[in-house]
Amino acid sequence: MALDKAVEAGRPLRAVLGRYATGVAVVTTRYRGHPAGVTVNSFTSVSLEPPLVLWCLQQSSTSRAAFTGGAHFAVNLLAADQRDLAVRFAGPGDRFAGLNSDEGRYGIPLLDGAVATLVCRREQVLPVGDHLVLIGRVLEHWTTSGAPLLFVDGGFHAGPDGSSNSVTRC
Repeated sequence: MALDKAVEAGRPLRAVLGRYATGVAVVTTRYRGHPAGVTVNSFTSVSLEPPLVLWCLQQSSTSRAAFTGGAHFAVNLLAADQRDLAVRFAGPGDRFAGLNSDEGRYGIPLLDGAVATLVCRREQVLPVGDHLVLIGRVLEHWTTSGAPLLFVDGGFHAGPDGSSNSVTRC
């Protein structure tokens, strides 16, 4: 069924878009001495040269000031066994309470156990509809082995396991 036919049939657009499987990331930053983080599945590469990525944040997010004011952020691509982190960073409260995380050279929280991490300098923030599009220049990135966490049809799933057993830093 074509997208326009599904919408005409009364199926909500969100359900149609939910058919597209995505990875799950927690984006973290530090602003005015305090850590901030949110769960997102709207993350993608923009350019390899220069190395740019983007992700989207709801305009009404309580973390808006941190991400629009902080100079750097990290995109932590979650592992299949990190569903609890995805839920934690999607909800209210102190998202970092009791959590193991390291701080990289830019002072932002880096989540242990992520299958990949990209440390970025915020380049641009664009208001688009009910979201902000945040574009970052990748300064550092690394991967580890393991299956990524995926989100499709409103639920979490394990992706394929990586073939490497080592950490690759670039």
